[in-house]
Amino acid sequence: MNTVPVDYYVLLSAVLFTIGAMGVLIRRNPLIIFMSIELMLNAANLVFVAYASVFKSFSGQIFVFFVIAVAAAEVAVGLALIVQIFKAKKNINIDELNSLKG
Repeated sequence: MNTVPVDYYVLLSAVLFTIGAMGVLIRRNPLIIFMSIELMLNAANLVFVAYASVFKSFSGQIFVFFVIAVAAAEVAVGLALIVQIFKAKKNINIDELNSLKG
């Protein structure tokens, strides 16, 4: 049975990370920026799992578990901040939000 080479996983991860980085740099909507950050984290997770399977080690999967847990906490805090900023300013455009003062 043929297996997929690890180079393909690394290439896919690089493409996903690039798309995520472009989303962070180009887009102005905070929700899109958070989704792009999640895409970048998942691209890194893909590399960790791919190399863990090559080296027959579980350390990559363990690290991915912690990255997913931290990403979930980051999203929860980030969405709470976005909701509070929207309540105060009635706008969530990144260009127009230059301070967090009330």
